[in-house]
Amino acid sequence: MALTAPSGFDVSELREAIRTTYEQVALDPSGVFHFHRGAAYAVNLLGYDAAELASLPEEATSRFAGVGNPLAIGPIEPGETVLDHACGAGTDLLLAAGRVGPQGRAIGVDITPGMRQVASRALAAAGVADRAEIRAGSYEDLPVATSSVDVVISNGVINLAPEKRRVFQEIWRVLRPGGRLYLADVVVARELKLEARQRPELWAACIAGALTERELVSTCHDIGFAEVRPLMHFRCFEGTSAEDKVSSDLHVQGLNLFARKPQH
Repeated sequence: MALTAPSGFDVSELREAIRTTYEQVALDPSGVFHFHRGAAYAVNLLGYDAAELASLPEEATSRFAGVGNPLAIGPIEPGETVLDHACGAGTDLLLAAGRVGPQGRAIGVDITPGMRQVASRALAAAGVADRAEIRAGSYEDLPVATSSVDVVISNGVINLAPEKRRVFQEIWRVLRPGGRLYLADVVVARELKLEARQRPELWAACIAGALTERELVSTCHDIGFAEVRPLMHFRCFEGTSAEDKVSSDLHVQGLNLFARKPQH
């Protein structure tokens, strides 16, 4: 099971490749990348609502690079606290802030300074800075209090983590009992060969660190999550250079998955 990076893999090199890649997206989303970006992609391949995205600051939506649609997994209620645990430029966070309303909270955490700056400006431009904030931090060590969050949303992040179990443990820690995980991530039909998993650029493109659907579900169960349900699949890499770099029998795709932290 590919829950950790390969033995001998330079994790610091991986983190730098990821940070560099998404700094470049923050700087110029029209550049050349291995993955799709933007509002049209979100609408056409991931099922986002076009009118809803059009109401958000273009600075954020043009830098959207998710792989699924976590906000389609379940409701977010007014007054709830939502964490987007690698929020990027803030598209999903902005949508969540709209749903929680003035009495709720939306927290975005990201390691990339450029993305945090974009997201902060977008929150202000959208008029939701009173209920939403951006924090610097990583998904392995969230700057969020224990048992303080009703919903964690995640979009294309688990695959980037060299220590996936640690990421799930942090999600578990910050969720309140009964809290929900709305997870969108990349899945593959079989575990990648070692050669592919040792390429930092394929990690940064959200492929080399991807789990199979069965591995993703079993990991959620191992951590203690209940009601784990795989939902919709998405052709998130259709027509990309990343798709061209891996075997067709991997069937690389995005997946929406629901899980809940039990009440007791």
